[in-house]
Amino acid sequence: MKTRSLGLNSDQKAKVCFGWEHQKRLMISNNWQIVPQTIGEFYTPEQQAMIKEIFEAAHNSEWIPKRLQQLQDDGGGLPKYAIALFGEPGTGKFEWVLTGRHLTLRVDGDSEPGVAFGGPIFYGHAAQGFNEKPDHPGNVYWYQALRANEVFQALDGKQRSRALIEGPVPQESPSVLLSHAPEFRAGLPVEEMSRDQRELVEKVLADLMAPFNSRDVEEARRYLKANGGSRGLHMAFYKQEDLGSDGLWDVWKLEGPAMAWYFRGAPHVHVWAYLSEKPLTVPHPGPRSGA
Repeated sequence: MKTRSLGLNSDQKAKVCFGWEHQKRLMISNNWQIVPQTIGEFYTPEQQAMIKEIFEAAHNSEWIPKRLQQLQDDGGGLPKYAIALFGEPGTGKFEWVLTGRHLTLRVDGDSEPGVAFGGPIFYGHAAQGFNEKPDHPGNVYWYQALRANEVFQALDGKQRSRALIEGPVPQESPSVLLSHAPEFRAGLPVEEMSRDQRELVEKVLADLMAPFNSRDVEEARRYLKANGGSRGLHMAFYKQEDLGSDGLWDVWKLEGPAMAWYFRGAPHVHVWAYLSEKPLTVPHPGPRSGA
């Protein structure tokens, strides 16, 4: 997918266009405006239509209504969100970034080499208020947690004891996207699961990537395969922040040498994700509480 020029005038360019190396290009947060100018107030109707076209092209067509519903629930709709552009179109270094409450979405036309989805992404949803009920009614992403919990239910007792973390859930910050050495990754190695259990993990991965367009998914799958596929991942569930104390784990994480996908479903859904071609190497975090 290629990003398109929005036909910005000089005043618009001065406010929303930045150099490729600008620090905001790869920033990520659960609730932020990359620039103060919102889509509905700053752009002409023609430009807004093109922005929506780019937004839709970033998604699996079946997911567009769901994502738009999430934006409406969380931020008042797409016009209330903001975009910024980095680099120059046609140079091989150009990226379009949309931000607002519960979404950081990147469209890069493969300008960012070796990184799926253009860099770190965030998505979330508070469908019926800040503190969601245990079954998360109306949450467009909760199906991902339900699928992950199918994996947990398929584990035997010893596997569950390794997969379920008693200690605190990971803190929400870009650091949750860092992949540690295998001995410091939380949870159960997928490599040690049975074939049927691994097939369930593959279904989790398919659900995680379902919102995105086929080209981005193909790239993400290629990078995952290059780093051992699902067998190279660890899967962890967190006992704390279990809404309703129902044993349906709201917080869980998949992590491998070049991927981190962190789902935190309490008090509502927040998801941080990063997937790259080359392994991420960071210092180990020291002893992990409750590991």
